[in-house]
Amino acid sequence: MRIGTLTVAEREEERRRKKPVEDEDEVVAEEYVVEDVRDHDHGRLAKRRSRFTLLAGDLGLDPTRRGFNTEKFIDGIRGCSPGLFIHPQNSWYRAWEKFILIWALYSSFFTPMEFGFFRGLPENLYFLDIAGQIAFLVDVVLQFFVAYRDSQTYKMISNRNLIAVRYLRSHFVFDILACMPWDNIYRASGRKEEVRYLLLIRLVRVRKVLEFFSRLEKDIRVNYLFSRIIKLIAVELYCTHTAACIFYYLATTLPAVEEGYTWIGSLKLGDYSYSNFREIDIWKRYTTSLYFAIVTMATVGYGDIHAVNLREMIFVMAYVSFDMVLGAYLIGNMTALIVKGSKTERYRDRMTDLLKYMNRNRLGRDIRNQIKGHLRLQYESSYTDSAILHDLPISIRAKISQTLYKSYIGNVSLFKGCSLEFINQIVSKVHEEFFLPGEVIMEQGNAVEQIYFICHGELEEIGISEDGSEETVSILKPHSSFGEVSILCNIPQPYTVRVCELCRLLRLDKQSFSNILEIYFHDGRKILNNLIEFKATDDRMKQLETDITLHIGKQEAELALRVNSSAHYGDLYQLKSLIRAGADPNKKDYDGRTPLHLAASKGYEDITLFLIQEGVELNVLDNFGNTPLLEAIKSGHDKVASLLVKEGASLKIDDAGGFLCSTVAKGDIDYIRRILCNGIDPNSKDFDFRTPLHVAASQGSYIIVKLLVEAGASVLSKDRWGNTPLDEGRMSGNKLLIKLLEEAKSVQLSELPEGSQEITDKMHPRKCTIYPFHPWEPKEKTRFGVVVWIPRTIDELIKMAAEQLKLQLHPDSCIVTEDAGKILDVDMIIDDQKLYLITEE
Repeated sequence: MRIGTLTVAEREEERRRKKPVEDEDEVVAEEYVVEDVRDHDHGRLAKRRSRFTLLAGDLGLDPTRRGFNTEKFIDGIRGCSPGLFIHPQNSWYRAWEKFILIWALYSSFFTPMEFGFFRGLPENLYFLDIAGQIAFLVDVVLQFFVAYRDSQTYKMISNRNLIAVRYLRSHFVFDILACMPWDNIYRASGRKEEVRYLLLIRLVRVRKVLEFFSRLEKDIRVNYLFSRIIKLIAVELYCTHTAACIFYYLATTLPAVEEGYTWIGSLKLGDYSYSNFREIDIWKRYTTSLYFAIVTMATVGYGDIHAVNLREMIFVMAYVSFDMVLGAYLIGNMTALIVKGSKTERYRDRMTDLLKYMNRNRLGRDIRNQIKGHLRLQYESSYTDSAILHDLPISIRAKISQTLYKSYIGNVSLFKGCSLEFINQIVSKVHEEFFLPGEVIMEQGNAVEQIYFICHGELEEIGISEDGSEETVSILKPHSSFGEVSILCNIPQPYTVRVCELCRLLRLDKQSFSNILEIYFHDGRKILNNLIEFKATDDRMKQLETDITLHIGKQEAELALRVNSSAHYGDLYQLKSLIRAGADPNKKDYDGRTPLHLAASKGYEDITLFLIQEGVELNVLDNFGNTPLLEAIKSGHDKVASLLVKEGASLKIDDAGGFLCSTVAKGDIDYIRRILCNGIDPNSKDFDFRTPLHVAASQGSYIIVKLLVEAGASVLSKDRWGNTPLDEGRMSGNKLLIKLLEEAKSVQLSELPEGSQEITDKMHPRKCTIYPFHPWEPKEKTRFGVVVWIPRTIDELIKMAAEQLKLQLHPDSCIVTEDAGKILDVDMIIDDQKLYLITEE
């Protein structure tokens, strides 16, 4: 909202910058008195706008904010608050309050005196009484227009209907009765004494005096000791003044002929007698009555004035009994003033310090009002103060928190399905806070360090677009939460959160929440899933669903690293804690390794046994094709390997032949022995059909060959070129090795059943290519050849080749190599060899 070229808030801030802070007390006084933003230098329109600005502040709106629609706001105010109203901080109304306070003070003291000393007002006081009643009647009318702050929601209520209902249900009847012309009614009723008792209804006006003293005690411009002493003196004077009036009234209720049987009629002080006391000057009678009331209250009377008749004795007994209570009250308050530490004084001291701080740092008016509002709320309300529980042990504070807050936290939708232990941890870390209507707790786009849970009240989530316009996204009710999206997903706050009515919230800081989630991982995944589920109807939250899913994956990966780290370092206690808290023992890390891989590679028998009991997968492969059993074998942990084998683990190697051949080629005898003992097939072949025995024989390694043969390696197996391990051994020249292989061959052949040799050959067939010309013939005479399987005899091969090449079989036909060498035995032919069918002629 603009007035001229500057907003009201900007003009006020500019005035503050230009005006030097010369007198701190003057600044503090101004800070306490000025509660609303007003500009009295402009015309009627400016005043009306200022009034709407003030109301907007009370409703939690800021008219100076970008995108604020003044017309729409004023229409809204007219709709929810029809007619005119008076703000309690209006300067004219505050002047009226001071004016009516003077009349309330006069009426409070004069009413007892009128009741006791007058039977009908004299003419000089009659017009004064009429003026006072007119003033109070005007105040009654104004009360139907004065806005008030709701004690429950702490909103400023400006609705005329609500204002009227509130006043009618409180003091309206007594205020109207107090304004009645009781003196005229008394005379019109024939001076009946019972009518005069109704005059005491006017004593209800003393509440305005009490309200004044209540405000005075909290006014930091006035010395607290002075304000308290003035209040105590006023209480003492009012009580003795009222008692004095009643003492005199008791004396006047007897006829004039019996006035000697009253305390004042029988009184004689020195040579002066109070007989015919009705004729004595009124101020002397009042002074005597006040003296009697004061010495009776102090119980130090000299016996010169005392009760005479029964009624006076009864009243004096009641009065003295009341005085004992009054004396205790006065002494207690004086003691509190001397030792200090009363609630009001602590409030004043804190308010003074805060105002000095705000003035020194030149804080804006909005934040000033919020700070003062919270301090007043803390003083006027009876909500839980953390300072009260600060000195208690943590265990007791945790139990108190569970008693107070567990029912709220347990019903929060974000924690649906979470464990009881997790809920208890959250409850023990929350802090209770109250927020006033209109306050912005979180702003869109800001980093968030707290998560809030709603116990009572109502808030709204507001989406602010790029042009500054606002849109209410959702209304937050009890058992809701906000701030969780920003904290869990590490993103800026997606919405602005504003208080609609006085709210009681539970706050949990980000660090405490993260520490709890690190322990209760299973609950953390449920929370993220709940976040996706309950925010599914929100379009903006749908855009964040991918981020939340990625965050879940990131958390699971970090959890897998923690579990694997515990297995790697042999921390069985931590591993058990993680798994019992919900961690998955089968979860792989970035290398595809599980905790069982790491425990087996390190040789931790206890961790391996624990993981087996947890039912983990034994034969899982990592990204390098290793199983936990293979890890144990590689690291030489035989006990762990035997434990895994006993439980059904296997090596599960994809290319077992290649792996075993390469291992034999390296010559690690211990490693080969462990592999063979744990179930690997010694007859596994690589891509050239070579077995580990081929490799060992070709290298002349007698020990390895012996290990393989003892493990059941076949000496009869042939590679791609038809070579057996014995052939390889002969080429190596190791006679002991050749002898070992020949003995093994004879043993294995003897163990074969009849016809097994043929089967063996069929299992490992060889082929060759045969051409129908001489190898030295020129290329122009060459012809296509034929590829055939090599039979068992050379005659069979010649016959098969002639049939396939469609040549006439000649008795002198033979097969030669490229070097014109004649083949006499099929065992001399290697796989894929080029041969030529010719005649010896």
